Amino acid sequence: MSRLDMLEGAKSIGAGAATIALAGAAVGIGNVLSSSIHSVARNPSLAKQSFGYAILGFALTEAIALFAPMMAFLISFVFRSHA
Repeated sequence: MSRLDMLEGAKSIGAGAATIALAGAAVGIGNVLSSSIHSVARNPSLAKQSFGYAILGFALTEAIALFAPMMAFLISFVFRSHA
């Protein structure tokens, strides 16, 4: 097996590992939604304020979720082997 084949294999493994973060982002979004539902159920008078915090939580979690495919694409297509 040549050095280039090993490098291509490592790139594929790295790109696959980078996409594992999408599962974490899905869990994070579920936690934000669950916490939002619980907070509104406990104190309905703060529903509007709680909704604003929930949107912020969704936005921050989605930002992390967008970094995972970006890193996978960078690993796959931008980092080239110079032979």
